[in-house]
Amino acid sequence: MDRKKLVLLLGALVIAIGTALIARSMFAGAATPQAEAVPQKPVGPKVLVSNRALPVGTIITADAIGFQQWPEELVQDAYFIDGESDISKLIGTVVRFPITAGEPVTQGSLVAPGDRGFLAAALGPGMRAVTVPVSAKTGVAGFVFPGDRVDLVLTQTVKGDGGSEGLKASETILRNLRVLATDQSTESTSDEQGRTVVRAFRTVTLEVTPKIAEKVAVAQTIGTLSLSLRSISDNQSELERAIASGDVKIPDNATPEQEEKLLRQAMARPIDKGASFVTGGDVSRFQRTSMPPQRQTGSAPAPEMAVSGAPAAQPTVPKGPTVRVTRGKITTEEAIGKTGGGR
Repeated sequence: MDRKKLVLLLGALVIAIGTALIARSMFAGAATPQAEAVPQKPVGPKVLVSNRALPVGTIITADAIGFQQWPEELVQDAYFIDGESDISKLIGTVVRFPITAGEPVTQGSLVAPGDRGFLAAALGPGMRAVTVPVSAKTGVAGFVFPGDRVDLVLTQTVKGDGGSEGLKASETILRNLRVLATDQSTESTSDEQGRTVVRAFRTVTLEVTPKIAEKVAVAQTIGTLSLSLRSISDNQSELERAIASGDVKIPDNATPEQEEKLLRQAMARPIDKGASFVTGGDVSRFQRTSMPPQRQTGSAPAPEMAVSGAPAAQPTVPKGPTVRVTRGKITTEEAIGKTGGGR
């Protein structure tokens, strides 16, 4: 082999080896995993934050707040720190200033039961607090707690003439009332295992509008008031009916925050219309279904009154020959052959 061919062979061998080394380094570099940037978690203590938006007057419950890691340089003295604050003592307190979701809860934003202005802080704008007497029978056996929503039922007996049978009637006069306190307690008590303790109470404080407060005051003088505990899902169905009927109107240009606020206010407002009722005749065939007659001495039968839209019975007008009948101080005009006033 001559010198020229040997040089060409050696050059080709060098080029082949170099190409192999370059290819190996390229494949090795591609197989090397890329280092990814790991987001740094806030370094600092856990502070108490709200799990959802808490408007003014919200009664704090266990699911409304929780601890979350917070940057140490942003921690303030007014924050509740995990390990230094007992969260159980905050249950039942009331929000004094609005708190957005994820915002730290400060000591000045809550007011505790017994503090000055507690009940006033629990009331929404333009609302009032009224107290009604209840018993174990009329108060859902103690299964009503602050923050629940109830309907108010009025039961009464409407009397007629001396010998006539009274009309027994029950009607739901108010709906969706928020319970502020039972007796003088604004929070639910728990035992050592954390279970809610059911206890009897004699009074219930409710959040109402000024007009509804007047209705409740009058209703207490008419008959017996009972509480009817509402389901949590009832508020959503009531809201859908209110939107469909046009009672709740949301502007077309409303932002999501404004829309949420309007819907939240609509779900929280008491309802004092569309009352339903039941009379004794709806329960038993031996009871009345209409008002008993009420007559005055020496005069025509007085018009009968209706209870909450119930159809009033029309007074009986004697036809044909009549005779005046006096019973004690009451004189009535009866048709001849008629034996007493039936139902």
